[in-house]
Amino acid sequence: MTVSMHRCSRRLVCSLAAVVGAALTSIPAAADPLPDIGPASFVGEDLLPTGLMFRGTEVGGLSGFSYDAARGVYYAISDDRSTIDPARFYTLRISLADGSLDDGDVSVVGVTRLRDPRGRLFPPGSLDPESIALTPSRTLVITSEGDASQLIDPFVREFSLFGRQLSDAPVPSYYDPTADLTFGVRTNLGFESGGFTPDGRFFFTGTENALAQDGPTATLMTTSPARILRFDQAGSPDQEFVYIVETVPDPPIPPDAFSTNGLVELLPLSPTRLLAMERSFSTGVGNDVRIYLVDTAGATDTLGLPALPQDLSGVQVAQKTLVLDLDVLGVTLDNLEGLTFGPVLPDGRQSLLIVSDNNFSPTQVTQFLAFTV
Repeated sequence: MTVSMHRCSRRLVCSLAAVVGAALTSIPAAADPLPDIGPASFVGEDLLPTGLMFRGTEVGGLSGFSYDAARGVYYAISDDRSTIDPARFYTLRISLADGSLDDGDVSVVGVTRLRDPRGRLFPPGSLDPESIALTPSRTLVITSEGDASQLIDPFVREFSLFGRQLSDAPVPSYYDPTADLTFGVRTNLGFESGGFTPDGRFFFTGTENALAQDGPTATLMTTSPARILRFDQAGSPDQEFVYIVETVPDPPIPPDAFSTNGLVELLPLSPTRLLAMERSFSTGVGNDVRIYLVDTAGATDTLGLPALPQDLSGVQVAQKTLVLDLDVLGVTLDNLEGLTFGPVLPDGRQSLLIVSDNNFSPTQVTQFLAFTV
């Protein structure tokens, strides 16, 4: 898809600010009502071209990123399956000192190759890294979608800032694909998202669409019951919830062409509340991206349930409320997949940034969008 260089108005009134502000100032009780609605500002865009090289690697496939306040940098994971270059993450600097994001404000300052516990690079096709999150102990948790077609399991693993794998968190076995593909994650629809609560106590990840045994993928006519998995401080799953991915909003052109919608990022606000980003794509139309406030407080804990009831009988799904449809920005959206809080700016506003995965495609770019709240 061709990405326009058009810029829109820098001001945007939406419902995101009070949601974020309330979560940053205190962790609400599970029974609290949803936060009030308030204004937020869109403060610009910067683009990196496909084909950009840095220290012998192609910068692209940025599917998630995380802000390191101590160093003032961002860690962005590439979803390259070690096929173009070895699996890796990039260190970025993003200048928001003047309160806006403009051309040239994003720069790549480092690249770190991922290595297994023995220090070896990951073989081609052995992983599909999609999200990255900085831990309170200054390590990184990285998720992989796996590859159902190759019976490669998804994972949640801890790495050092130097890229060495430190630990492997246990993931329920019903996420692992089976030879007949009737169980486990679907190819390219696994652990796309990941993030820590502000206090660092819990890590959340989620499947982009339903597990094979749980229901259909999202289409123009059907929603998809994805799962959100929460890990405790010890690195073990402690709760799991059903999250309903919306239908694909736009018919593709032609009608029988490819289209999809999926849960691509989670930004936790508290132990029970998160921002969830869904990204759809329809051939001939492009991308649509929406951000929801998710509340799991009243949802059924499905941890240990190998398969969901096909009609979800007896299952209370996570509550979700639309807070921002990025279509209102007036810019052409690329394949946005990463969401993170950035620094608090000198005027006291909290920054929020989004990055796109360019799929290493010459018709796309790596797009950064910035907001303040």
